Amino acid sequence: MTEPNTLIRLRRRSLLPVIVAAQFAGTSLWFAVNAVMPDLQRELGVPAAAVGSLSTAIQLGFIAGTLVFALLSLADRYPPRWVFLACALLGAACNGAVAVWPTNHLDLATVWWLRLATGFCLAGIYPVGMKIAAAWYPQGLGQALGWLVGALVLGTALPHGLRALGAEWPWSQVMLASSALAALGGLAVWAGVPDGGDLPRASALQWQALRLIAFDPRLRASALAYFGHMWEIYTLWVLVPLILATRLQGAALSLAAFGVIGAGAIGCVLGGRAAIRYGSARVAGIFLTVSALCCLVAPLVLPAGNAWFALWLMVWGISVAGDSPQFSALSAGNAPREAVGSVLTLVNCIGFAISIASIELFVHLLPQQGLGVLLPGLALGPVLGLWALRPLLADPGAGQRPIPAASRRR
Repeated sequence: MTEPNTLIRLRRRSLLPVIVAAQFAGTSLWFAVNAVMPDLQRELGVPAAAVGSLSTAIQLGFIAGTLVFALLSLADRYPPRWVFLACALLGAACNGAVAVWPTNHLDLATVWWLRLATGFCLAGIYPVGMKIAAAWYPQGLGQALGWLVGALVLGTALPHGLRALGAEWPWSQVMLASSALAALGGLAVWAGVPDGGDLPRASALQWQALRLIAFDPRLRASALAYFGHMWEIYTLWVLVPLILATRLQGAALSLAAFGVIGAGAIGCVLGGRAAIRYGSARVAGIFLTVSALCCLVAPLVLPAGNAWFALWLMVWGISVAGDSPQFSALSAGNAPREAVGSVLTLVNCIGFAISIASIELFVHLLPQQGLGVLLPGLALGPVLGLWALRPLLADPGAGQRPIPAASRRR
């Protein structure tokens, strides 16, 4: 029996908070080690540069995971809530293992491999969460993903917040707290988000995803712009504590890092609302422009007064993440309905590979060049992203395929 449209709208309205909360909880695994890095340095006797190696490990794991998920079309062939649950529980276990590992056997190599495994599991949380949102919110997807990616940004910032609130906590408690949150997020999606929505289940592997990204002009434009965005965002997030360390330390530094990174959630939500009126391509273009300017003015603001310094970082934190959900909305809207999960996962895979190159390059050069010289180099990503986005900016109506009425589940 067909459900009334009003009941479907009420169901969709009630599901979004569950998906958003679960995404927030699951992605708290991402920067958990970064938040306790000073403690790990003291315990393991590793240099400060290890933050780059461990950040690369989780990105590499995420790339490997997204590649496997895309090639096997796991998010399109199997119930996404079960995939989300399994990956949240496994990711929580890998992250928590760092905290419970016997101290006399814990070394940098062990932590590196555990972070790699955690990143692999995150491939079943972030892109799969977007697939679930795309299934239930085919209309106004930019706004729905604004909330969802905003939750990811807050989840990424959360370990810094936990470190600030529990300044006297042992570092292991911060790791275990983020693991507990991730497990609860997986259970929330499994229990609170039913199978269904407007995307059909794929019956075979979706090998055409890579070809579509390369040759479909609309998908290619949004994907290339996203790749430029990825050159900047994660490298900035890795460098935020180092930027703040020029003025702050201890709990104050952790709280400020949480504020700067978490401010990206504001950009995601506001951008999602603006996309309803102005379109995802235009909103993404505005955020790319602002974040590029923040990169370029870094040498002027780093030695400036505290007020200008704080304003600059907050604007950068908001703008660097605000475009991300709109790229995902454009890619999901342009992909064939049966391959949305595979396309989103593969685009994530390539984007995170780019972020590894950026993180490694900037962390390696930092001791020789300094922040004032290096930070403007992050502008390369958003500038190239703006160039790639030109076809969609010139014709915003071409930025997203309409969903055929016949494919919608009433």
